[in-house]
Amino acid sequence: MAKQAKKKRKQKLLYRPVGILLGMASGAVASTLFSRTWAAIGNGDAPDAMDEEREWKEILLAAAVEGAIFAVVKAAVDRGGAVGVRRLTGTWPG
Repeated sequence: MAKQAKKKRKQKLLYRPVGILLGMASGAVASTLFSRTWAAIGNGDAPDAMDEEREWKEILLAAAVEGAIFAVVKAAVDRGGAVGVRRLTGTWPG
């Protein structure tokens, strides 16, 4: 049993750099998706929370859309990365 626990810890350690790279990639993808989504539904560039010219509803809508997109992309990339590791190694990285 100790041998299996040691293997699991090693697997997690080896997956960490992969997870970091996937996280960076997912951030870039989510940012692009949000920009395109906001261009389609919003008025110009996405508002910043400190933008005095924008209304509360526009700022909060932009934050909600951005949060949803980032969460979905992150979940998809994390899950896809874990499935890929299982296919390569036969074990789940988490």
